[in-house]
Amino acid sequence: MSFIKESNRFYQSLRVDVMETKYAEGELFEKKDFTQIFLQKGEYEQCTFKKCDFSNSDLSEIRFGDCTFTECNLSMASLANIALQNVTFRNCKMLGMAFKDLNYLGFNVYFEDCILNQSSFYKAKLGKTTFKNSKLHEVIFSECNLKKSIFDGCDLFRTAFEQSILEQADFRTSYNYSINPDNNRMKKALFSRDGVVGLLDQYDIIVE
Repeated sequence: MSFIKESNRFYQSLRVDVMETKYAEGELFEKKDFTQIFLQKGEYEQCTFKKCDFSNSDLSEIRFGDCTFTECNLSMASLANIALQNVTFRNCKMLGMAFKDLNYLGFNVYFEDCILNQSSFYKAKLGKTTFKNSKLHEVIFSECNLKKSIFDGCDLFRTAFEQSILEQADFRTSYNYSINPDNNRMKKALFSRDGVVGLLDQYDIIVE
């Protein structure tokens, strides 16, 4: 009998978990403090998050589709197995975020006027991703696929690119970068004439 009771409790807990899964479509979440009340796990479609605080919160196992985050703080949020499908981040603070173990099915993100300092991208599939007018200080791109990505007007101070695919990536309007061509795949990557100096740092030469 005890086994049957335990089994019933187990299946009841599963039903509760299913019931608590949220599906939201077209909703506006404004000035919500998700550090106190966690965002319910589930699917969020065509939703807008404005001036919300997600810092240090758990966003794992959540799917965002066609969503926009504006003026939000997502610093140090947990992103394990999160799905980001056509998601835009504008004027967001995203410090120390670890973009790894994401669900890359349909992955597509756009960053504009964001601060991504001290964040890390490990084995991230970021092909065709746009970073626009954003600050990426001391960010690590390690073993990433950044093919055809665009860094438009970005500050890449002390950002490291390690064993990543940068083929056809566009750095022409970005600055403060230092990239080792011997440690990355860079065929047909685009740089401005002034920015070429950022490809020579490891050779310890002087360019005047």
